[in-house]
Amino acid sequence: MIAAKNILLMKSILYTGVLLIILFPNILFAVDTDPENHDANINGHVVDATTKEHISYATVALKGTTLGIMTDKTGHYFLKDLPVGEFTVTASFVGYRTEEKTITIEANKTLEINFELEEETTSLSEVVVSATRNETKKREAGVIVNVIPAKLFELTSGTNLAETMCFQPGLRIENNCGNCGTTQLRINGLEGQYSQILLDNRPVFSSLAAVYGLEQLPAAMIERVEVIRGGGSALFGASAIGGVVNIITKEPLRNSMTLSGSVNVFGDGTPDVNTAVNASFVSDDHKAGVYVFGMIKNRDFYDHNGDGFSDIPRIKSETLGFKGFYRTGVYSKLTAEYHHIHEMRRGGNSFDNPPHQADIAEYLNHGIDGGGLKFDVFSQDNGHRLSFYVSAQNIGRDSYFAAERNTDNYGNTGDRIFVGGTQYTRRFDRLWFMPAELTGGVEYAFNDMSDKYASLNRDMRQITSVVGGFLQNEWKTGRFGILVGARLDKHSLMRRPVFSPRGTFRYNMTDMVNFRASYSSGYRAPQAYNEDLHIEAVGGTLGLIVLDPALKPEYSHSVSASVDLYHNFGNLHGNLLIEGFHTVLNDVFMLEKTGEDDRGNYVYTRRNASGARVAGVNLEAKTGIPNVFDLQMGYTLQQSRYKKPEQWSEMLRPQQKIFRAPDSYGYFVADFTVSHHWKASLFGNYTGSMLVKHTLDNTDMEKNTPDFFDLGTKLSYHFHLSASVELEINGGAKNIFNSFQKDLDYGQNKDAAYTYGPASPRLFFVGAKFSM
Repeated sequence: MIAAKNILLMKSILYTGVLLIILFPNILFAVDTDPENHDANINGHVVDATTKEHISYATVALKGTTLGIMTDKTGHYFLKDLPVGEFTVTASFVGYRTEEKTITIEANKTLEINFELEEETTSLSEVVVSATRNETKKREAGVIVNVIPAKLFELTSGTNLAETMCFQPGLRIENNCGNCGTTQLRINGLEGQYSQILLDNRPVFSSLAAVYGLEQLPAAMIERVEVIRGGGSALFGASAIGGVVNIITKEPLRNSMTLSGSVNVFGDGTPDVNTAVNASFVSDDHKAGVYVFGMIKNRDFYDHNGDGFSDIPRIKSETLGFKGFYRTGVYSKLTAEYHHIHEMRRGGNSFDNPPHQADIAEYLNHGIDGGGLKFDVFSQDNGHRLSFYVSAQNIGRDSYFAAERNTDNYGNTGDRIFVGGTQYTRRFDRLWFMPAELTGGVEYAFNDMSDKYASLNRDMRQITSVVGGFLQNEWKTGRFGILVGARLDKHSLMRRPVFSPRGTFRYNMTDMVNFRASYSSGYRAPQAYNEDLHIEAVGGTLGLIVLDPALKPEYSHSVSASVDLYHNFGNLHGNLLIEGFHTVLNDVFMLEKTGEDDRGNYVYTRRNASGARVAGVNLEAKTGIPNVFDLQMGYTLQQSRYKKPEQWSEMLRPQQKIFRAPDSYGYFVADFTVSHHWKASLFGNYTGSMLVKHTLDNTDMEKNTPDFFDLGTKLSYHFHLSASVELEINGGAKNIFNSFQKDLDYGQNKDAAYTYGPASPRLFFVGAKFSM
């Protein structure tokens, strides 16, 4: 009976997607060819409103179409062969307020449209897509969306995602293994598996990809990262309990090329070398373009305490990919993306020998290939938008895990994921009582994961599929916003469909005072996640994770409320955000040490606990004077507790605190324009004390870590070699105070999971970037 109902549900959701297309056939016919040559053009320039200096490479676009261009090095632009009629032209640039002008384009006429952009340090007019799955101004979004721009990677000298995500409120990056260096992102204190990671809005970042994926995605491919704290299953499906991380990759905008390299050196001389190249090519008629990127990383292992075993693994990786578009018409566009990543990482000792000849070895060799296609089409009045998309990713991994010399501990893992769907958006000038935007869609996700280690008796294959449909409506004006939505998912490992509602309310009292309140829900299916696939060395043996056969789904309910304040004190711009959050987890997943297998390896069972609560306050402040300095800082106060004390080891009393969840942590980033050529930045992270697990000499313990502060700085000099060629030389230091873990375990019997604090000790770096 239940199976029949599930089949009926899946059919209903799929039929809904077909119905969206049938009901709006006129949209499909809007896939037009380029407009007739009316010889209708616009040209002009974009300048700084204060200095009157021309702004190079600003974006000028015809709103509601696929037509757009970037200004040249002199700040001028020319858009030709445009459709006739009334349009809105926008001009935008990072760090400036977007300006819009409504014009009437006529045949056989060329209009001169000039723009003067005002600088801003608080990103009032920034556009985001993660709040509603549609483009919306950040200040008008119903939920808080934090944006990590490409500039932040440069200010902090970050070469990959893991190195920069910690510079946002409520976010922490932590290292979970002293051998292989696996990392995870915590949002509002919840572990990494509670957050949904998207790549260009698509959930192709599978559980296996998340184990090491934050370090595998290079900064060269990232345009920005959007982060939503709190449940997001109503929009993005399973696992979006703690939050959503949406990685937006770069698109081709103009003909350009950048070549960069950096060398990080640890205190003992251990090098970490990173080389990246990217280039953008756009056709003369701007109908097609492609952005290509590549990166090579080569880092040797680092032994901090001199015991002959690594505390930071050796990594060798190569990344290559592209993102391109073809404009099929004024109101339609096809986008394609592909990336290939190869990474080898190894921790332990005896690095010149094969893994099985080492006393401890964690060796992983990844091959990742992924990509996607998206087709967008919208009506001439921009009232209808329809998207079709497919994405896929394949991961192959050869590995070796052992805490003694053993030729049998080789294994291999495979992971294949496919996502396909469609989304329709209808804009109403008025729906009942206010302008509105209605969004609906259907999505199908398939994942086939296998994990085989013959010597460990592990031969797991997990096939999951999810069919989902979502619907939401947002009533909004510049002053008010009300959003109501829900998603219905049928997960193949769950007997019943999951209904995930959400609601938000926004009130902009003035242009400088914004209030928000939201409710959201989330769920996790009873399946293997990223941390379950990790095997670690503990006290001379291995630690394996198995799933409780009676494991039930986990559900969450999140509420938040915030006030967002903006004020300018003359040229000094300021922004203060205060956000309170509270998340309740029912049937929360936890790990319990349940014994040993027949080879003496520790076995940890993932089971359901009674529940948990995570609550706290996020504070974020921004201030700055344009062309002088910018300062951004954040601080989080929170509590992460089980509803009832839970026992993870028979040697210890039940514990109510959630492990590795500090009650306070924060960050700051400051950058200074010293002169026309010199720029400097200062950045740091603070993490308060937290409770961690430690197993030593077959004894389980709990320890409260000390707090720590990680400070870094960067200084750069810019050579303007010509009107379009620039060379940057930079250098600096990270973890200046060497706030690295002082009580690392020694020798072969160490607990690799007993690691906390900054990911690296003090290091110095130099770099160069050539762009044209």
